[in-house]
Amino acid sequence: QAQLVETGGGLVQAGGSLRLSCAVSGRTISSHYMGWFRHSPGKEREFVAAISWNGGSTYYADSVKGRITISRDNAKSTVYLQMNSLNPEDTAVSYCAFGLRYDGPRYAGTQASEYEYWGRGTQVTVSS
Repeated sequence: QAQLVETGGGLVQAGGSLRLSCAVSGRTISSHYMGWFRHSPGKEREFVAAISWNGGSTYYADSVKGRITISRDNAKSTVYLQMNSLNPEDTAVSYCAFGLRYDGPRYAGTQASEYEYWGRGTQVTVSS
């Protein structure tokens, strides 16, 4: 069973940047797509970004395109989320997710049902 631990969250001013990391243990990530979701108070958990097993394909929510970059280092069993031009609406707990399928997502990794394991999340707070 995989364990996912997110780090890198914190407080940042509007317009600033953060880089989140997701360290995975228990399972190799090299044959699985990975994703990031976020959940803020009063809102449902929403898709942020996904990346294919080798990093060849990436997918982003419309709300974060151009501001967010997902990447991975399979040798380090780590997935990253570079967040730029942050605004207060980006305030949320960010969750890393381990893909259910080994050969790629059927819905571009946008659905929570496409993931098998989840981290506990890291808080991202953007002040105005």
